[in-house]
Amino acid sequence: MDALLHAMQPLFASAFTLWGSGITWLEIVAFVLAVAMVVLNIRVNAWAWPLAIVSSLLYFALFWNSKLYGDASLQIFFAAVAGWGWWQWLRGTTAEGDALTVRTLGPNGRWLALLALALAYPATALFLQHYTDTDVAWGDAFPTAASVVGQWLLGRKFVENWPTWVVVNVVSVGLFAYKGLWLTVVLYALFIAMSFVGWRQWRQMAAAA
Repeated sequence: MDALLHAMQPLFASAFTLWGSGITWLEIVAFVLAVAMVVLNIRVNAWAWPLAIVSSLLYFALFWNSKLYGDASLQIFFAAVAGWGWWQWLRGTTAEGDALTVRTLGPNGRWLALLALALAYPATALFLQHYTDTDVAWGDAFPTAASVVGQWLLGRKFVENWPTWVVVNVVSVGLFAYKGLWLTVVLYALFIAMSFVGWRQWRQMAAAA
């Protein structure tokens, strides 16, 4: 990993300074791709997924360099699951064999999603606390665990992915501010607003289906 980060050092060069912290070229490129990805997600456009792969790999390098190992590992998960999500949006079907459409999860599904988060959050935090040198194990673990749930919901076109992202993004804003990743703070603040837009539009789609 150190060798990879060393090879990427030109991308870690500072493009400008924001609130006392240098903003790297890598962070700028990842920012632009991530915004485009969410816009396409809101529009239920499958091209969001290849953008997700590239932006996730860039954010992996950025977060690992900042010792946010949970969020860094999450980006690898995002990149891997983006291939699955792309396939789901193009060829996936429901349990009844119908093509996937935007729909709601239902009460039982919501409880199961909350249970998955309740189990994954402390497990992730304890792993980070004992096996890495992160200084924000519990703060890093929550958005990591919740994002896994959110990504599955998004891939299966459930409306509930959007409120999940609202929570993830609110927590992430505080986490990245603590780490001085200010352009990423701006990105995740923008994500909060975009998540509400997506939530509204997908609810309308589900109601019209």
